[in-house]
Amino acid sequence: MALQPSLRPMIIAGTYDAPHTLDIFLDYVCPFSAKLSFAIDNVLKPLVDIGGQYHGKVKVIMRLQVQPWHATSTYTHEAGLAVVRAAPEKFWAYSLALFKQQAEFFDIPSADMTPLQIREKLANIAAQMITGEQLIKFKDLLILKSSPNGGNGVTDDLKYTVKFSRQNGVHVSPTALWDGLVANQISSSWGEKEWTEFLAKNVVA
Repeated sequence: MALQPSLRPMIIAGTYDAPHTLDIFLDYVCPFSAKLSFAIDNVLKPLVDIGGQYHGKVKVIMRLQVQPWHATSTYTHEAGLAVVRAAPEKFWAYSLALFKQQAEFFDIPSADMTPLQIREKLANIAAQMITGEQLIKFKDLLILKSSPNGGNGVTDDLKYTVKFSRQNGVHVSPTALWDGLVANQISSSWGEKEWTEFLAKNVVA
């Protein structure tokens, strides 16, 4: 499906001009999203990236799915979008790092943290994989604007991702769309067998 050009780093596997599109909506603080993200990295990416059987035929887009019942969801997704802007080549690596450390951002562990402390924690994770110059830009993007309710440097990107989910009726994560239609059969429990069978059945290009 369509993707705002500035968010092209969210194409995490395959080529941008591949005829088939798999949109996967994930929330950084959803345990099921984390489970699926590891399957994407270990199973799906090798199948559609360079050297894979479906390279040039399928692209995988990670769609950020903010779920407000997870208190830190907005902050984590803002951080992901800041990496898209500051260090686009590290977006997927940063996403995986957040999924691996997501328990630190669950409701109880983060209950006594201020928004600034949460953002600093997210910046510390980014610092492990991006350059010093990129980290400065990352932090700058997350600074609140001068107006009392103006958001920050990635607020417009966050609005885009939320609106995209809403207009497509995506309510929870993980949710997947294959060529624009919801593919309810895709599950966080899928492994190599299920992904291989799905692609063999659905890739026709």
